Amino acid sequence: QVQLVESGGGLVQAGDSLRLSCAASGRFFNWYVVNWFRQAPGKAREFVAAIRFSGGYTNYADSVKGRFIISRDNAKTTVYLQMNSLKPEDTAVYYCATGPTPNDYQWGQGTQVTVSS
Repeated sequence: QVQLVESGGGLVQAGDSLRLSCAASGRFFNWYVVNWFRQAPGKAREFVAAIRFSGGYTNYADSVKGRFIISRDNAKTTVYLQMNSLKPEDTAVYYCATGPTPNDYQWGQGTQVTVSS
């Protein structure tokens, strides 16, 4: 199994930036797609962004297009989520998830992002 550890969350003001990290270890393959999801209080978990670790594929939710950038560092087996122009509605726990198929996804423990207005 793959193990995932997120970091980089915090409390920021609207308009600020944060960079989240998702470090992968264990049984991880470059062809895996690594996803970021988020869950706000009282709301369902929602997709944020995804990247294929070998390159050639990224995807973003409409709500973050133009503000968030997903990238990876192959040497560190880490995926980043650069979040710019943050809004209060971006407040949520952010999780990364990956695996051979969505049904097999392993999840990290999550990192809290709070954006004050």
